[in-house]
Amino acid sequence: MKCEEISKELVAYLDRRANSAERRAVEEHLSACAACHARAEDFRKLWGVLDEMQVIEPSLGFDARVRARAEAELRSRWFGWVVPQPRLAFSMALLAALTVWMARLPAAPAPSITASQVELAEQEDFNAIKDLGVLENYDVLTKFDALSELPPLPARQRTQPRPSDAVTND
Repeated sequence: MKCEEISKELVAYLDRRANSAERRAVEEHLSACAACHARAEDFRKLWGVLDEMQVIEPSLGFDARVRARAEAELRSRWFGWVVPQPRLAFSMALLAALTVWMARLPAAPAPSITASQVELAEQEDFNAIKDLGVLENYDVLTKFDALSELPPLPARQRTQPRPSDAVTND
């Protein structure tokens, strides 16, 4: 194992929380690496000193005093919900500046179309379609109804399917 991997597992090894395979790997590395062995010994000495220190218990009202101070601090900042976050304030100011800038831009003049320009456009449209052969008989084509010209079929022919109407499933 490398020293970086051992440094991650060293605390678990010294606390005896590592499993047997991890303990064996750490012990093998500590026997081969003097720097990691010295570091492990330093940890053991530090924990020995910490174990010798007297445990200080907080006073009976410590918890109540901490909670009261935290609540008092929250009450003193009643206006905190009014003050926006810096990013929000910056984005709102930027939006307002952009709105003012866009409002002050000069408006583009509306194009004025004269009667002569309208007549010219209509004349160009007419010239484009006057030579089309299909539109030559436009009135005849719009009033032509080919199906109304067909004679009605006899009743027996309507019920019998024709061979050309057979459906194929190819």
